[in-house]
Amino acid sequence: MKNDHEVIHNEAFHTHPNVPPVDQSDRIVPYNLRQSGPTSVQMLISTRIRKSPFWHLSIEAGAWRADVYNRMYHPRGYVKPEDGGAMAEYDALVNRVTLWDVAVERQIRVKGPDAEAFVDFVITRDATKIKPMHGKYCILCNDRGGILNDPVLLRLSQDEFWFSVADSDLLLWLQGVNVAKQWDVVIDEIDVAPVQVQGPLSVDLMAELVGDVVREIPYFGMLESEIAGCPVVISQTGFSGEKGYEVYVRDATLNAENVWYAIRGTGARYGLRVIAVAHHRRIAAGILSWGQDMDNETSPFQVNLAYHVPRNKTTDYIGKKALEAQREQIESGNYPFKLKMVGLKMGGKPITDYAPDFWLIQNTEGVRVGYVTSPWWSPELHINIALAYVPWELSEIGTPLRVELPEAYAEASGEHVKAEVCDVPFRPSANPSAREKAMLAGRDYTD
Repeated sequence: MKNDHEVIHNEAFHTHPNVPPVDQSDRIVPYNLRQSGPTSVQMLISTRIRKSPFWHLSIEAGAWRADVYNRMYHPRGYVKPEDGGAMAEYDALVNRVTLWDVAVERQIRVKGPDAEAFVDFVITRDATKIKPMHGKYCILCNDRGGILNDPVLLRLSQDEFWFSVADSDLLLWLQGVNVAKQWDVVIDEIDVAPVQVQGPLSVDLMAELVGDVVREIPYFGMLESEIAGCPVVISQTGFSGEKGYEVYVRDATLNAENVWYAIRGTGARYGLRVIAVAHHRRIAAGILSWGQDMDNETSPFQVNLAYHVPRNKTTDYIGKKALEAQREQIESGNYPFKLKMVGLKMGGKPITDYAPDFWLIQNTEGVRVGYVTSPWWSPELHINIALAYVPWELSEIGTPLRVELPEAYAEASGEHVKAEVCDVPFRPSANPSAREKAMLAGRDYTD
């Protein structure tokens, strides 16, 4: 039985003249599907939003636009459109090596005698299986199974973990979970800020900076080292699907410039380019972006993260009861959600920049049934690709659909373009994901 608020909210949602009728009635706060397009607004730089220790360096490197992520300014473009824009940055990433300011991935440390037990309770995966100086991609859910964050989790030692967080306030959540001090841990944000070095030449570049030992780091492995005399933690991770590393600068307030300039100086010999976070490449790799592709009302079973719901984790964790109930429903043939994420290949002119709206999807009869969350042009496939939400019954690979693209990308004015549901990822990554490894092993979950 729905409560009065939910009934009123959904009735208003479906009858409001400015909101298209895409059924999201299993959500209390539907995505904003109003198609307002791009707007000409200058970002206000003020003291209410934090600057990363690399912010001024990013501006020096040519950053010309930004947004806000984790209440920090986040560079989102270096190459101007007239010089090739985001696709010139893509070329540097997939063919050479790139440097990104990702200090917005704020580092939340959990440290103390009960660190492992606490972390094991807040993530769905098994924290006891993360060895010191290794990491894992993980999700944290609320008690309804909604995804609160999907950080890279680094284990520095037996009693110290760092959450390299996505765009939601995980610090408040973790401190709230332990408000009764059930676990003997300290939870705080530390003065560590990461940059990413991504691209096929990243291995040679990093080896020149810190030695050949970096070549031996396994995927999600870690290394303590120094760059320009400054202490850093290096992990073989990244948000691109390409070969790459994240460099976590300790005492970043003091050391940011030295590390940044050392990477740029050595990188010049490899054709290094400073670029924005590579959403074009992460879409091709099937990597999700919190707040864009999922949020706290999204279940991992909707977004290709079902493998994060383990079948062999005996200890309790937040959301376990709800997630196991959802899996039981799905396995009985009763999919409990209105929409499911799929990959799409679709027509239209090349989409070579960020979409300002969640573009709408029609079925073949012209009824609006879903929406696109992350679209981009694939130079390798010579077609537009996207992550998108559609009803469960339209999620089979090969299902034909239509997408309402804005005029700038439409093949003909006022007309939809054809689309087809396809498998994800769209192109392979340098390192297969945990999902891909689980599938190859014949499992639908990972440790």
